[in-house]
This record gives sequence, C-alpha cells and structure tokens, in this order.
Amino acid sequence: MRKVTLLLFFAVVFANVSAQDAKDEIANNLRLSASNLLAYMGPQHQLAPAPEGMTPFYISHYGRHGSRYLANAFEYDYPYNILRHADAQGKLTPFGKDVFQRLTVIRDDARGRLGDLTPLGAEQHRQIARRMVERFPEVFSGDARVDAKSTVVIRCVLSMANALQELKSYNPRLQISQDASQHDMYYMNQNDPVLWRQKADLETAEPFVGFCKIHDCSANLMARLFNDPDYVSRELNPTRFNYNFFRVASNIQNTELRNKITLYDAYTDEELYHNWVRDNARFYAGFAACPLSGGRQPFSQRNLLRKIITEADSCIRHGGLAASLRFGHETMVLPLACLLDLNGYGQQIADLEQVARKGWRSYKIFPMAANIQFVFYRRHAGDQDVVFKVLLNEDEATLPMKTDMAPYYHWNDFRDRYLRLLDAYVEKTW
Repeated sequence: MRKVTLLLFFAVVFANVSAQDAKDEIANNLRLSASNLLAYMGPQHQLAPAPEGMTPFYISHYGRHGSRYLANAFEYDYPYNILRHADAQGKLTPFGKDVFQRLTVIRDDARGRLGDLTPLGAEQHRQIARRMVERFPEVFSGDARVDAKSTVVIRCVLSMANALQELKSYNPRLQISQDASQHDMYYMNQNDPVLWRQKADLETAEPFVGFCKIHDCSANLMARLFNDPDYVSRELNPTRFNYNFFRVASNIQNTELRNKITLYDAYTDEELYHNWVRDNARFYAGFAACPLSGGRQPFSQRNLLRKIITEADSCIRHGGLAASLRFGHETMVLPLACLLDLNGYGQQIADLEQVARKGWRSYKIFPMAANIQFVFYRRHAGDQDVVFKVLLNEDEATLPMKTDMAPYYHWNDFRDRYLRLLDAYVEKTW
C-alpha cells in the first residue's frame, strides 16, 4: 500500500511540475501561447555526431509552410466589426479604443493577403534549407538529385520555392525537380472523411465544451475593452469574440508588424496560458490519439508515412535520390508526429485537463514551418544496415523503439514495426 501511495504521489508531483513548466515557458515567451500560430523558432539543441564510419546519404522531409496571414477574412473582420460598432455606440473603454485602433492597422495590413506567406515565412524556409546543407553537406554534394513536392496551396508552393532557391545557391549543380499537383494530394494533404467527422463531432460535445468553459477567460477581456456590461450581454458572444481576438493577437508575430504592434496586453499572463490550454487540448483531441475522438486521428497520415517508407526503401536499394522534400500543412505534421509517437506525442490521454500536464505541448510540435526530417546514414553504398534519426523541428527526437545507438535507429527495425502498424489499421478499419 505504501508503495502504491508513493507512486501516486510522484505521479501527481510530476503532473503538476509539467503543467507549471508549460505555464512558466509561456510566461517567459508569450508567443508560445499561439499554438499553431507560433512563428518558427529554429533548432534548440546541437546534433549528436554521426555514427562512427557512417555518412548521411538521404533525407526524407515533410514540412509545414512558413509564417502566414490568417486564412479567412472573418478572422479579422469579426473582432474588428464588434469593436467598430461598440466604438460608434460609445461603449469602449479608453483601452478598448486604443486596441480598436491597433486592430484596424492589423486588419488593413492583411487586406488582400489572406493565407499568404509572409516575408518571415519565406525566410524561415530559406534558413531551414541552409541548415540542412550545413548539417548534412554529403547529401547535397555534386550533382545530387532532389525531388520536391508541395500541396497546391500557394503558401506551400512559395515555401518550397524559397527552400529550393537556397539549396541551389549553395550548390548550383543540384538536380532539382519540383511539382504541386492534385495527383499527390492523397498523401500530401490527405482528406479522411471518417476521421474528420469524428473530430468535428467531438468539438460540439461534452466533455470538450465543458473543458473549454472551465478555461474561458473572456469576462476579464470584456471588462477591459467595453464600458457597459449590459451592452456586452445584449450584443456580444464573449467566448466567440475572445477566440477570434486571441487568434489575431497570436498571429501578429508572423507578419511585418511583429515588432511594432501587440495585442497581448489585453490579457494577463494567466489568461494567455488558459487560452493556450484550451487550444492545446483542441488540437490534441482533433489530431492526436485522444480516446475521446476514437484514438485513431494520427492514422489520417497513413498514406504519407507509407510513402516515406517506400521512397526510402527505393533510395536505399537503388540510389539515385538525395532528398525527398515535401511542403504542406500543420494538419499533416501534427498527426504524423503522433503516428510516429515522436517524443511521446502519441500518448492517449482521456482527461483533457491532463493533456498539458503530461507534457503534450502544441508549440513544440507544429509552429509555422514545422518539419519532420528522416536523415539516413550508411558506411558504403552496399551497406544493408542503414541507420537513421528523426528530427522534429530540426532537433533530434525519440521513437518508441529500442536502439543500441540513440538517437539513431536501425531502418529495418523501423520499417517492419511501422508497416505492421499501418497494415493492422487498414485491416481493422476497411
């Protein structure tokens, strides 16, 4: 009994420490509260040395587009029109008037640019490509062949173009092919109606709705912006307003206004944290292995993972390709990371209150320009014991596999394990 009590004690302590860690991280860098709207921060750690006697020869990559404007006019127009109408009625506080002026500048800046890649987004992909060459120069030497594909969304195409331009500037001899076609969308941007329906159903049901109510911090925002509580009750949906306003506030960091304007002063650090907790759980429930939405959302990327495996196998056996670069969206990067169970992000957590406490943190997985890279090593061209490592946002990540050479894994072990996982899902689902 004493042993069980101690185990429970340490479990509770660990959970509270994890939650406090996230809160502290956000307090130290408010931008982290943006979840999928976080501007890419680049690698945070040094890479381990290559295995003795081995050199990198192939990279397989899937990356999200870089920083962008919000994609829908409604996201800017809704909070703007609410504040504009309140201002005309004399219902804004002095602080609310100041926020309205800032929001007007932000909305004007985004006019005609909805969903567009920003200059920062272009630079992010140039830097990622630059580091790829600097870290693994052997892969991009001589007249190595690079195959690049993008989804048909323009911000992804431009992200690809900026990355390839950077690669070419380092080695003009590279043989680069690039494409963006519906032909490849079955794995580049897979639409899974069954899993998407489960995700949509969860967002309108308890316990998700109840969880969001617990973390709703819209009341204080209303008091800061509006001078008449009766007007707010009569004219507004505070929760809806807060959600949209927070997205606008979060996305400023991706634009050229990032060093000129902020809306984060409309919130306390505690409120920013609770907004993040809500969004973090929403992404977990919608795209990760959350039991509340069936626990199978990561399998939306089964075609992408199978493509990564088969293309790597072909390269290992027949050569001819140095890098497979793919440019898409966070709704692919996130479930792929969970399907791989990178850094434990494939865990199943039924209690949404425990998601943040157990270390599942959106800002570590899928910021703007988020990427997953498989880097392959061997001793010589005929080497059958190929090893690899996985980078999540350019930092070495763990897989749920035994290895005698961490952070490297044996490719044959990985291929067999994950093909069995994919085959088992197909058998049970279809």
